[in-house]
Amino acid sequence: MVTMIAQKEQMDGQDWSLLLVLSILWGGSFFFNGIALRELPPLTLVLLRVVMAAAILLPVLHLRGLRLPKDVAGWRPFVAVALFNNVVPFSLIVVGQTFISSGLAAVLNATTPLFTILVMVAAGDEMLSARRVGGVLAGLIGVVILRGAPGLDHSGSGIGIMLGLAACMSYGVAALLARRYLAHSPPLATATCQLVASSVMMLAIAGVADRPWTLAMPGLPTWLAISGLATLSTALAYILFFNILRRSGATNVMLVTLLVPITAILLGSLVLGESLSSREIIGALVIGSGLLIIDGRIFRVLRVAARPNT
Repeated sequence: MVTMIAQKEQMDGQDWSLLLVLSILWGGSFFFNGIALRELPPLTLVLLRVVMAAAILLPVLHLRGLRLPKDVAGWRPFVAVALFNNVVPFSLIVVGQTFISSGLAAVLNATTPLFTILVMVAAGDEMLSARRVGGVLAGLIGVVILRGAPGLDHSGSGIGIMLGLAACMSYGVAALLARRYLAHSPPLATATCQLVASSVMMLAIAGVADRPWTLAMPGLPTWLAISGLATLSTALAYILFFNILRRSGATNVMLVTLLVPITAILLGSLVLGESLSSREIIGALVIGSGLLIIDGRIFRVLRVAARPNT
Protein backbone atom coordinates (compact mmCIF):
# COMPACT_ATOMS: atom_id res chain seq x y z
CA MET A 1 0.00 0.00 0.00
CA VAL A 2 1.35 3.44 -0.92
CA THR A 3 1.65 5.76 2.05
CA MET A 4 1.18 9.49 1.80
CA ILE A 5 2.16 12.56 3.75
CA ALA A 6 -0.50 15.25 3.96
CA GLN A 7 0.54 18.63 2.62
CA LYS A 8 0.03 21.45 5.11
CA GLU A 9 -1.13 24.66 3.49
CA GLN A 10 0.21 26.65 6.46
CA MET A 11 3.40 25.97 8.40
CA ASP A 12 3.69 26.77 12.10
CA GLY A 13 6.52 28.45 14.00
CA GLN A 14 8.41 25.21 14.61
CA ASP A 15 8.25 24.33 10.91
CA TRP A 16 9.77 27.67 9.97
CA SER A 17 12.46 27.39 12.68
CA LEU A 18 13.52 23.97 11.42
CA LEU A 19 13.47 25.27 7.84
CA LEU A 20 15.77 28.16 8.78
CA VAL A 21 18.29 25.85 10.48
CA LEU A 22 18.22 23.53 7.47
CA SER A 23 18.84 26.45 5.12
CA ILE A 24 21.98 27.37 7.07
CA LEU A 25 23.27 23.79 6.98
CA TRP A 26 22.62 23.42 3.26
CA GLY A 27 23.82 26.93 2.48
CA GLY A 28 27.20 25.91 3.85
CA SER A 29 27.39 22.91 1.50
CA PHE A 30 28.12 25.11 -1.53
CA PHE A 31 30.93 26.80 0.38
CA PHE A 32 32.38 23.44 1.48
CA ASN A 33 32.12 22.13 -2.09
CA GLY A 34 34.01 25.14 -3.42
CA ILE A 35 36.93 24.46 -1.07
CA ALA A 36 37.10 20.70 -1.57
CA LEU A 37 36.85 20.87 -5.38
CA ARG A 38 40.23 22.59 -5.47
CA GLU A 39 41.89 19.26 -4.69
CA LEU A 40 39.32 16.53 -5.35
CA PRO A 41 37.39 15.46 -8.47
CA PRO A 42 33.61 15.91 -8.15
CA LEU A 43 32.48 12.29 -7.86
CA THR A 44 35.12 11.46 -5.25
CA LEU A 45 33.91 14.42 -3.21
CA VAL A 46 30.34 13.11 -3.36
CA LEU A 47 31.57 9.64 -2.35
CA LEU A 48 33.40 10.99 0.70
CA ARG A 49 30.42 13.14 1.64
CA VAL A 50 27.90 10.28 1.74
CA VAL A 51 30.28 7.66 3.20
CA MET A 52 31.34 9.90 6.08
CA ALA A 53 27.75 10.98 6.75
CA ALA A 54 26.57 7.36 6.78
CA ALA A 55 29.41 6.43 9.15
CA ILE A 56 28.30 9.21 11.51
CA LEU A 57 24.64 8.17 11.52
CA LEU A 58 24.98 4.39 11.73
CA PRO A 59 26.10 4.33 15.41
CA VAL A 60 23.37 6.85 16.27
CA LEU A 61 20.80 4.62 14.56
CA HIS A 62 21.97 1.66 16.66
CA LEU A 63 21.88 3.65 19.90
CA ARG A 64 18.31 4.70 19.17
CA GLY A 65 17.28 1.06 18.82
CA LEU A 66 16.58 1.32 15.08
CA ARG A 67 17.80 -1.20 12.51
CA LEU A 68 18.65 -1.34 8.82
CA PRO A 69 16.28 -3.20 6.48
CA LYS A 70 16.95 -6.95 6.30
CA ASP A 71 15.75 -7.72 2.77
CA VAL A 72 15.72 -6.31 -0.74
CA ALA A 73 12.09 -5.19 -0.48
CA GLY A 74 12.92 -3.15 2.61
CA TRP A 75 15.84 -1.44 0.91
CA ARG A 76 14.02 -0.65 -2.37
CA PRO A 77 12.42 2.71 -1.37
CA PHE A 78 15.63 3.93 0.28
CA VAL A 79 17.64 3.10 -2.84
CA ALA A 80 15.16 5.00 -5.01
CA VAL A 81 15.22 8.07 -2.76
CA ALA A 82 19.02 7.87 -2.42
CA LEU A 83 19.40 7.89 -6.20
CA PHE A 84 17.32 11.03 -6.73
CA ASN A 85 18.09 12.80 -3.43
CA ASN A 86 21.84 12.15 -3.16
CA VAL A 87 23.60 10.40 -6.02
CA VAL A 88 22.16 12.29 -8.99
CA PRO A 89 21.77 15.84 -7.56
CA PHE A 90 24.99 15.85 -5.50
CA SER A 91 26.95 14.70 -8.56
CA LEU A 92 25.27 17.22 -10.88
CA ILE A 93 25.83 20.08 -8.44
CA VAL A 94 29.52 19.43 -7.81
CA VAL A 95 30.23 18.87 -11.50
CA GLY A 96 28.29 22.06 -12.21
CA GLN A 97 30.42 23.93 -9.67
CA THR A 98 33.48 23.22 -11.82
CA PHE A 99 31.83 25.49 -14.44
CA ILE A 100 30.05 28.07 -12.27
CA SER A 101 30.57 29.76 -8.91
CA SER A 102 29.26 28.42 -5.61
CA GLY A 103 26.96 31.46 -5.31
CA LEU A 104 25.36 30.85 -8.69
CA ALA A 105 24.96 27.15 -7.85
CA ALA A 106 23.07 28.13 -4.68
CA VAL A 107 20.89 30.52 -6.69
CA LEU A 108 20.00 27.81 -9.21
CA ASN A 109 19.18 25.47 -6.32
CA ALA A 110 16.41 27.91 -5.35
CA THR A 111 14.33 26.67 -8.29
CA THR A 112 13.74 23.36 -6.44
CA PRO A 113 10.31 24.34 -5.00
CA LEU A 114 9.01 25.14 -8.48
CA PHE A 115 10.23 21.80 -9.87
CA THR A 116 8.77 20.02 -6.84
CA ILE A 117 5.36 21.58 -7.45
CA LEU A 118 5.51 20.58 -11.13
CA VAL A 119 6.49 17.00 -10.23
CA MET A 120 3.71 16.73 -7.63
CA VAL A 121 1.11 18.09 -10.03
CA ALA A 122 2.29 15.87 -12.90
CA ALA A 123 2.11 12.82 -10.59
CA GLY A 124 -1.40 13.78 -9.49
CA ASP A 125 -0.38 14.15 -5.86
CA GLU A 126 -1.26 17.82 -5.48
CA MET A 127 -3.59 20.38 -6.94
CA LEU A 128 -2.01 23.37 -8.60
CA SER A 129 -2.60 26.10 -6.01
CA ALA A 130 -2.37 29.58 -7.51
CA ARG A 131 -1.18 30.98 -4.18
CA ARG A 132 1.60 28.42 -3.84
CA VAL A 133 2.83 28.88 -7.41
CA GLY A 134 2.63 32.66 -7.04
CA GLY A 135 4.69 32.53 -3.86
CA VAL A 136 7.36 30.35 -5.41
CA LEU A 137 7.58 32.61 -8.46
CA ALA A 138 7.93 35.66 -6.21
CA GLY A 139 10.70 33.87 -4.36
CA LEU A 140 12.49 33.08 -7.60
CA ILE A 141 12.27 36.73 -8.65
CA GLY A 142 13.90 37.61 -5.35
CA VAL A 143 16.68 35.11 -5.99
CA VAL A 144 17.29 36.62 -9.43
CA ILE A 145 17.52 40.06 -7.83
CA LEU A 146 20.02 38.73 -5.30
CA ARG A 147 22.41 37.49 -7.91
CA GLY A 148 21.26 38.88 -11.23
CA ALA A 149 19.74 36.77 -14.00
CA PRO A 150 21.76 33.55 -14.28
CA GLY A 151 21.80 33.72 -18.06
CA LEU A 152 23.49 37.13 -17.85
CA ASP A 153 26.07 36.08 -15.25
CA HIS A 154 29.48 36.09 -16.91
CA SER A 155 30.95 33.83 -14.20
CA GLY A 156 28.72 30.93 -15.24
CA SER A 157 28.30 28.74 -18.29
CA GLY A 158 25.40 27.03 -19.98
CA ILE A 159 26.61 23.59 -18.94
CA GLY A 160 26.84 24.48 -15.26
CA ILE A 161 23.40 26.12 -15.30
CA MET A 162 21.76 23.13 -16.97
CA LEU A 163 23.39 20.72 -14.50
CA GLY A 164 22.15 22.84 -11.59
CA LEU A 165 18.58 22.88 -12.91
CA ALA A 166 18.65 19.14 -13.57
CA ALA A 167 19.68 18.62 -9.94
CA CYS A 168 16.63 20.59 -8.83
CA MET A 169 14.35 18.37 -10.90
CA SER A 170 15.95 15.33 -9.28
CA TYR A 171 15.23 16.75 -5.82
CA GLY A 172 11.59 17.18 -6.82
CA VAL A 173 11.36 13.51 -7.84
CA ALA A 174 13.03 12.49 -4.56
CA ALA A 175 10.48 14.48 -2.56
CA LEU A 176 7.67 12.69 -4.37
CA LEU A 177 9.18 9.25 -3.70
CA ALA A 178 9.87 10.02 -0.03
CA ARG A 179 6.35 11.35 0.41
CA ARG A 180 4.80 8.23 -1.12
CA TYR A 181 6.94 5.44 0.27
CA LEU A 182 8.72 6.68 3.41
CA ALA A 183 5.91 8.53 5.16
CA HIS A 184 6.11 6.52 8.37
CA SER A 185 9.83 5.87 8.45
CA PRO A 186 11.58 7.68 11.35
CA PRO A 187 13.66 10.62 10.03
CA LEU A 188 16.88 9.19 11.47
CA ALA A 189 16.28 5.81 9.82
CA THR A 190 15.38 7.41 6.49
CA ALA A 191 18.47 9.63 6.49
CA THR A 192 20.79 6.78 7.47
CA CYS A 193 19.40 4.21 5.04
CA GLN A 194 19.46 6.56 2.07
CA LEU A 195 23.06 7.52 2.84
CA VAL A 196 24.12 3.87 3.15
CA ALA A 197 22.49 3.17 -0.22
CA SER A 198 24.12 6.28 -1.70
CA SER A 199 27.52 5.17 -0.41
CA VAL A 200 27.27 1.84 -2.22
CA MET A 201 26.20 3.48 -5.48
CA MET A 202 28.83 6.22 -5.31
CA LEU A 203 31.57 3.70 -4.47
CA ALA A 204 30.88 2.01 -7.79
CA ILE A 205 30.48 5.24 -9.77
CA ALA A 206 33.47 7.13 -8.34
CA GLY A 207 35.58 3.98 -8.36
CA VAL A 208 35.17 3.64 -12.11
CA ALA A 209 35.26 7.36 -12.99
CA ASP A 210 37.90 8.77 -10.63
CA ARG A 211 39.86 5.79 -9.25
CA PRO A 212 40.17 7.68 -5.93
CA TRP A 213 42.89 5.36 -4.58
CA THR A 214 45.26 6.87 -7.16
CA LEU A 215 44.68 10.48 -6.05
CA ALA A 216 47.11 12.52 -3.97
CA MET A 217 46.20 13.01 -0.31
CA PRO A 218 44.33 16.32 0.07
CA GLY A 219 45.39 18.97 2.58
CA LEU A 220 43.85 19.94 5.91
CA PRO A 221 41.48 22.64 4.53
CA THR A 222 39.97 20.08 2.17
CA TRP A 223 39.48 17.53 4.96
CA LEU A 224 37.87 20.18 7.15
CA ALA A 225 35.53 21.10 4.30
CA ILE A 226 34.62 17.43 3.74
CA SER A 227 33.99 17.00 7.48
CA GLY A 228 31.67 20.01 7.54
CA LEU A 229 29.94 18.80 4.39
CA ALA A 230 29.37 15.30 5.78
CA THR A 231 28.56 16.18 9.39
CA LEU A 232 26.56 19.40 9.12
CA SER A 233 25.33 19.67 5.54
CA THR A 234 24.47 15.97 5.15
CA ALA A 235 24.06 13.87 8.33
CA LEU A 236 22.39 16.51 10.49
CA ALA A 237 20.69 18.25 7.56
CA TYR A 238 18.91 15.13 6.35
CA ILE A 239 17.53 14.32 9.79
CA LEU A 240 16.00 17.79 9.78
CA PHE A 241 14.87 17.44 6.16
CA PHE A 242 12.89 14.25 6.72
CA ASN A 243 11.49 15.63 9.97
CA ILE A 244 10.12 18.69 8.15
CA LEU A 245 8.91 16.48 5.30
CA ARG A 246 6.80 14.43 7.73
CA ARG A 247 5.47 17.53 9.47
CA SER A 248 4.78 19.85 6.55
CA GLY A 249 4.85 17.98 3.25
CA ALA A 250 7.08 17.80 0.21
CA THR A 251 6.40 21.21 -1.34
CA ASN A 252 6.84 23.10 1.92
CA VAL A 253 10.15 21.44 2.84
CA MET A 254 11.58 22.44 -0.55
CA LEU A 255 11.05 26.09 0.38
CA VAL A 256 14.40 25.74 2.14
CA THR A 257 16.13 26.30 -1.19
CA LEU A 258 14.65 29.82 -1.35
CA LEU A 259 16.29 30.58 2.00
CA VAL A 260 19.71 29.14 1.15
CA PRO A 261 20.93 32.17 -0.89
CA ILE A 262 19.85 34.50 1.93
CA THR A 263 21.65 32.52 4.60
CA ALA A 264 24.74 32.31 2.37
CA ILE A 265 24.83 36.10 2.11
CA LEU A 266 24.24 36.55 5.85
CA LEU A 267 26.97 34.05 6.72
CA GLY A 268 29.33 35.86 4.39
CA SER A 269 28.50 39.16 6.08
CA LEU A 270 28.74 37.88 9.68
CA VAL A 271 31.65 35.45 9.33
CA LEU A 272 33.70 36.91 6.49
CA GLY A 273 32.86 40.58 6.97
CA GLU A 274 31.35 40.96 3.51
CA SER A 275 29.04 43.94 3.02
CA LEU A 276 25.41 43.68 1.96
CA SER A 277 24.48 45.56 -1.20
CA SER A 278 21.11 47.23 -1.73
CA ARG A 279 20.31 44.62 -4.39
CA GLU A 280 20.89 41.82 -1.89
CA ILE A 281 18.65 43.48 0.68
CA ILE A 282 15.87 44.02 -1.88
CA GLY A 283 16.20 40.43 -3.10
CA ALA A 284 15.97 39.12 0.46
CA LEU A 285 12.79 41.14 1.04
CA VAL A 286 11.20 39.81 -2.18
CA ILE A 287 12.05 36.24 -1.18
CA GLY A 288 10.51 36.90 2.21
CA SER A 289 7.34 38.12 0.53
CA GLY A 290 7.21 34.91 -1.50
CA LEU A 291 7.44 32.83 1.67
CA LEU A 292 4.62 34.88 3.23
CA ILE A 293 2.43 34.25 0.18
CA ILE A 294 3.05 30.50 0.35
CA ASP A 295 2.42 30.42 4.10
CA GLY A 296 -0.92 32.19 3.60
CA ARG A 297 -1.17 33.45 7.17
CA ILE A 298 -0.82 37.09 6.12
CA PHE A 299 -3.95 36.87 3.93
CA ARG A 300 -6.05 35.59 6.81
CA VAL A 301 -4.81 38.40 9.01
CA LEU A 302 -5.63 40.98 6.33
CA ARG A 303 -9.12 39.51 5.80
CA VAL A 304 -9.85 39.67 9.52
CA ALA A 305 -8.57 43.24 9.70
CA ALA A 306 -10.72 44.26 6.71
CA ARG A 307 -13.95 43.00 8.23
CA PRO A 308 -16.21 45.81 9.44
CA ASN A 309 -16.78 45.90 13.18
CA THR A 310 -20.34 45.01 14.12
